[in-house]
Formats: sequence, C-alpha cells, structure tokens
Amino acid sequence: MKYTEKVSNLLNDLLEKNYDAEAGYVAAKDNVKNRNLKNFFKERATDRYDFGHEIKEEIKSFGEKPDKGTSLKGDAHRVWMNLKSTFSSNSDQAILEEAIRGEKKALEDYNEILKETDLPASTKSVLEKHRKSVQAALDHVKTMEDFS
Repeated sequence: MKYTEKVSNLLNDLLEKNYDAEAGYVAAKDNVKNRNLKNFFKERATDRYDFGHEIKEEIKSFGEKPDKGTSLKGDAHRVWMNLKSTFSSNSDQAILEEAIRGEKKALEDYNEILKETDLPASTKSVLEKHRKSVQAALDHVKTMEDFS
C-alpha cells in the first residue's frame, strides 16, 4: 500500500494520543495508593512509551517526520485526573474509572485508523499489535475495578 499524507496525519495523531496516555498513566501511578494499581499504571505507561517509539519509527520509515509532545487536550485531562483524585473520597476508584474510559477511547482510535485502506502492511501490523495490547489492558483494568 501507498503511504499517504492522510496516513501520516493519522499516525501522528495516534502518536500524540500515546504520548498523552503515557503521561496520564504516570500521573495516575503517582496519584493512587494501591500497589497493584501503581504497578498496572507503570506498565501501561511503559507500553504507551514503547507504542510511541514504534509509531515514530513507522512514520520515519516512510520518509515522514513524527510530531513530538503531548496535546493540550491531554494536558487538560491530566489536570482533571489530579483534581478528581484530590477531591474524591475514593481516589483510586476514580482514577481507575478514568483509566477504563481512556482505554476504551484508545481502542476506538486504533479501530478507526485500522479501517483505513491505505495502510502499509508494516503499519497495520504494528497497529494491530498495539490494539491487542490495549484490549488486554482494558480487560485487565475492568477486572481490577471489580475487586476495588
């Protein structure tokens, strides 16, 4: 498949969302008390860091330039998570609910870009691997919610 400007823009958008998710998971890890949640959020931050690097390499491999940095929207969401954890009587639960919401949104984002017919095979493979990991994280975090 041909690597188009549209695919480049979609991947850069997804890259920015992964930067946002990484930063959000670091903030979540710093705001929860439960050790299992801390570990879960640390692992998710590492995953999103790795996803970002894989997406950057994919963009570069087609001669395009990856964007850098988090989005203003992502920065605002982290501020909201911090406020929510500060004022919530059960902050771990509130942050866990935000994580579930974020993973659902990430899954939607991956599913949407994977609908593109212009995706090169290598890009599709990377994104399918990420989507599978996001789905597994979502399934895991939902079980954690059941026990919190």
